Amino acid sequence: MDPETRPAPDWAGDVSLGVDAWTGAREAKQARDRAQPPPEDPVAAGPDADPEQVARTILLDQLTGRARSRKELSDKLRSKDVPEDLATRLLDRFEEVGLVDDEAFARSWVAGRQSAKGLARRALAQELRRKGVDDEVAREALDELEPEQEEQAARTLVRKKLRSLSRVDDVTATRRLVGMLARKGYGSGMAFAVVRDELSRAGRDDPTDDGDLD
Repeated sequence: MDPETRPAPDWAGDVSLGVDAWTGAREAKQARDRAQPPPEDPVAAGPDADPEQVARTILLDQLTGRARSRKELSDKLRSKDVPEDLATRLLDRFEEVGLVDDEAFARSWVAGRQSAKGLARRALAQELRRKGVDDEVAREALDELEPEQEEQAARTLVRKKLRSLSRVDDVTATRRLVGMLARKGYGSGMAFAVVRDELSRAGRDDPTDDGDLD
C-alpha cells in the first residue's frame, strides 16, 4: 500500500498519544513477563534432598533445648511425612548412641515438673503416659520422688495460694486449696492434712474439725 494512502493511526498528528500507545504496549509486555515464572536454574536447584539427612536434621532440631521421649520424636517425624521404616531405623540408632533415652527423659521430666509446677506423682504419671513413656519406666522415675518432696511442694503451693485468699472465709479457702492440690495430683488425705496445718500456721481456724465442707 502506498504510504501516502495508508490510514493514519489514531494518534497521528499527536505525539503524546503516540508515546502513550508505545508505553502501554511496553507495560503490557512487562506484566506478561512478570506473570511467567523464571526458568529454573538447574545448578541453583541442586539435587533432591536426602530423606535420611532431612529426618536426622528434624530429630536434632527437636532435641535441641530439652530431651524428648521416643514417641514425641516419632510423632514429629510422622507429621513431616518421614517414612515409618526410616523413622524407626533412625530412632533406633539415636537410642544406641544415647540421644534418645526414655529413662533419662522420664527422670528429667519428673524432676523438672515437680520442682517448677509442684506436681504430685499421679499428675506426673499421667503426663509421662501422654508422652508415650512406658509405665514401668515411668514408675522407676517416680520412685525417685521422695514423699517429703511431695509434701513440701504441696505446702509451698498452699502458702502461695493463701496470699490471695485473705478475704474469704476458712471453709471457702479450704475448698479452693484442696481443689488446687487435687488438680496437681495430690490425694485427698495429704491435701486435707497440708491445708489444715497451713491454715493453722497462718492463724486461721480449722474448718475441717466439724467434717462439714459441703
